[in-house]
Amino acid sequence: MRTLFMLSILTLTLFSSCKRMLDEEIRSQVSDDYLSTPEGFEDGVKAAYSTLRTFHANELGMTMTVFGTDTYTMGSDGSYKFINEYTSQFDPRTAYVRDLWNNLYVGINTCNAVIGRADGITELAEEQRNIRKSEAQFLRAYYYFTLIQQYGAVHLTTTETTEATTVASRAPLPDIYQLVEDDLRSAIQYLPVEQSDYGRATKPAAEHLLARVLLTRASSEAAQDSDYQEAATLAEQVITGYNFRLLDDFASVFEQGAGERNDEVIWAVQYTKNAITNGADSDADGTGNAAHRYFLMEYDVLPGMNRNIRDGQPWKRFMPTNYTLDVLFADRVNDTRYKKSFKDVFYCSRPGTYNVNGKEVTYALGDTAVWLPGYQLDPAVKASKNFMVIEPQAYTKKLYPTLIKFLDPERPDINYEFGSRDFLAFRLAETCLIAAEAFMYAGDTDKAVTYMNRVRARAAYNGLDETEDAAHRQAMLITAADLNIDFILEERGRELLGEQLRWYDLVRTGQLVTRVQAYNPDGGRNVKEYHSLRPIPQDQIDRTEGGTGSFPQNPGYN
Repeated sequence: MRTLFMLSILTLTLFSSCKRMLDEEIRSQVSDDYLSTPEGFEDGVKAAYSTLRTFHANELGMTMTVFGTDTYTMGSDGSYKFINEYTSQFDPRTAYVRDLWNNLYVGINTCNAVIGRADGITELAEEQRNIRKSEAQFLRAYYYFTLIQQYGAVHLTTTETTEATTVASRAPLPDIYQLVEDDLRSAIQYLPVEQSDYGRATKPAAEHLLARVLLTRASSEAAQDSDYQEAATLAEQVITGYNFRLLDDFASVFEQGAGERNDEVIWAVQYTKNAITNGADSDADGTGNAAHRYFLMEYDVLPGMNRNIRDGQPWKRFMPTNYTLDVLFADRVNDTRYKKSFKDVFYCSRPGTYNVNGKEVTYALGDTAVWLPGYQLDPAVKASKNFMVIEPQAYTKKLYPTLIKFLDPERPDINYEFGSRDFLAFRLAETCLIAAEAFMYAGDTDKAVTYMNRVRARAAYNGLDETEDAAHRQAMLITAADLNIDFILEERGRELLGEQLRWYDLVRTGQLVTRVQAYNPDGGRNVKEYHSLRPIPQDQIDRTEGGTGSFPQNPGYN
């Protein structure tokens, strides 16, 4: 495998709150000797985090996790529709397949360098050295876990690569899972519950990740008998052992700014308004949090509207399937998450007089211009409206409900790409859903129902407040008879929509083909069982001594 070690000096800057933020600002390349100094070691740990930005909340990462599922299909625009369609164009030469692979191995190599040198940094106090080493182990585990979910068995290396090499092979999947588990168990031992620098790995973050890993391994060829029970125990520890809580309001979880750092967030990938750190500098990794642009409909050509910062950049990449809108979010009487996940009203940003519904209408700035009610109106009611009404039967690849949880109205101008939102990688609602699934398979249905109902109760109108109208809340609660893997997948779809987990969920549960065929009209025609793994990048095979004999391609890909 030809992997080159290129480590950037990164600095830690103060964030405008009582806690500091892990802020990776690229300054220059570093020498081999520098990494073995206390300052260089600290900078190396910070550098290991930067790979997160090459995958989370950008088009590559979203395409490889949101596309080709039951919840999202393709909008009208974009160059990678074939990943959603599962056509023969999705092959080993696909740029996203190559770039994801290469980026993750750069991150792994940085982690290997830090881990390998940690014990030699004697100038640092032992506790501090152990914490930083554990952060690198957490990240290495995360990067390898991402690799094996996408590609299956991959090359396994735990030592720093300092020069080009052409020797590589695909390690047995159980061996890779074992390294991931070992790294995370070690990290759990040494990481603190909280870090002064917001964004660094913590003990509960490592426990959450290990619970997710074991839940995934449990249905793989590497499965161990204890996986479900241990995943359940770890998830329950995160839920009950710390000060995390589900926020009272689902929408509050995604409030931009100070609200992003809330009691539900276990760990987040950091973005910032610093243009250099976020990737506006061409030498920096990533593009900031660009998720704000991918889930939007083409609102800016409609009467009374133009492109504006508040409503976002309508790139029209991902369109919710009918299954998402009609099945997952069918209950809009008791469950708040449709209303709080999708934009249903657009307010006039281009005042003027327009022909709407067959009549002349004049809009002032801020008037209602477009309404997506989410259901079909009585024709007379629709005709009475002095604004455009888009009913479900009128949805197209350009017009559909916009997911709002990633919108970023704090960008400085409408064309600015580099969003500043943190990406909420681990949050307590997912921990509860991991616990529900793991306890269900471990045979403790009562606990499974308990944790499922925590998520559902919060989503109800009046949510966790049992003193007010309890009817909605009661309607959301389930019993053991309701609980099965299909229900869990539906609940994960409602709660975690768009959060870069769905493709993994379908693969992990063995339902990718069944659900894509049933619910994704663009992908269902071509999806096959072998699509549960991505192709190994062709350039990885080509640069390996022995080619496919040493590094075989995944079945189904030429």
